[in-house]
Amino acid sequence: MGSGGLELPPGDDGGRQGSSTDVPPGAVSLARPMNAGAIGPELDWDAEAWHEVRTRAQRAGRAYIWLNLVEQRLRAVVAAVLRPVYEPVHGDDWVVAAAGPAGQEWVQRAVAVREVSRRKGYLLDPADDNVLSFLTLPQLRELMVQHWPCFEPYLDERRDVELALDELEVTRNVVSRNRALSEAVLSQAERASARLLEVLGAGSDVPSTRRLPVDAVEDLVGDRYADVVAVHSDRVRLLRQFPAEDLFGSARRVDALGIGLNLLVQNFSGRRLLRLAESGGRVRLLFLNPASSAIKRRERELGIKRGELSRAVEMNILHMRRVRARLRDPGAFEIQVFDETPRFTAYLVDGDGADGIAVVQSYLRRTRGMEAPVLVLRNGRNGGKVVKSDQVDEGGLFPTYREEFELMWADSRPVS
Repeated sequence: MGSGGLELPPGDDGGRQGSSTDVPPGAVSLARPMNAGAIGPELDWDAEAWHEVRTRAQRAGRAYIWLNLVEQRLRAVVAAVLRPVYEPVHGDDWVVAAAGPAGQEWVQRAVAVREVSRRKGYLLDPADDNVLSFLTLPQLRELMVQHWPCFEPYLDERRDVELALDELEVTRNVVSRNRALSEAVLSQAERASARLLEVLGAGSDVPSTRRLPVDAVEDLVGDRYADVVAVHSDRVRLLRQFPAEDLFGSARRVDALGIGLNLLVQNFSGRRLLRLAESGGRVRLLFLNPASSAIKRRERELGIKRGELSRAVEMNILHMRRVRARLRDPGAFEIQVFDETPRFTAYLVDGDGADGIAVVQSYLRRTRGMEAPVLVLRNGRNGGKVVKSDQVDEGGLFPTYREEFELMWADSRPVS
């Protein structure tokens, strides 16, 4: 007899003779447990499903980092501007006073959440024990809009701030509800966040950001990867994300080492190189000697016709010689050749300063340079703020390739 007064059916009798399958009147029928093996396949995720959820998590993680940075920065700006106005009169309740009657509902909700967090021990940092820390991004925006005359002396364009926050609102709702975030929306959110942080006076202090912007994820976890800031499977994808104009434009120094230096010669105009050298810059180009035995071995590795690669390199050298011939100071544009087996190609832009960028590719057998993986390095990455105090700065890859270039340059011959 069950607790509710209903009679339960008898258990399985193991198939004994004479057992009845009829359920007596008033008894509750209990479904027999299914075989565990029958449940498993319905719960399994295949490789495609795992790939989908990992992609969602990666995108949401990137978006969360950007949103977190923006929210913390906006909170600091609101506190810096409004606290001196309201705190002398209202004390710890200055946020409630600043919200005013229009924001009474949401600020009281924040106060309540704060009290619950206090009671349950969720406030792990005493610095977060204030109402401002419990305001959301839209609520911080509301405080700024309500008191815009107070912020106007510090922020140039209210429209830029509001447009950026509008673009972020879609991403914030998606991330907070753990919904799918498309690549396009993520890219829009990253651009809006970077623009908003710049407007709020929190731009990156890494010198090379004018050439290669510092990504929020790089800024937080970049120390895990030395000074490697990007990896591309081939040069096509590199140029799609990092065009030659962004790499070489406005450079003051370009040092390049490789077989034919196609990334520079074929993707950056001679006129721009001429302007770079005439404006006080310096260019040093180190090609593989088109008459060397090393270039013949490379032709055999790639399976191309004899002389095809050497002619291509010779044409690149002739093109660079024509650019150099138009300079008043040819010493600012040097061209040399080496005869050793080529091991990698490297483009070092402003490599003598803290704002240097390098693009490096290793030479692979039977793989053309256009198809080889590419590393993008940022000089001084480990010397920046991302290195934690308890870590030893072991240096990055940039100085290694810069030193190798100098050694190769010293052992090479000039082209007249």
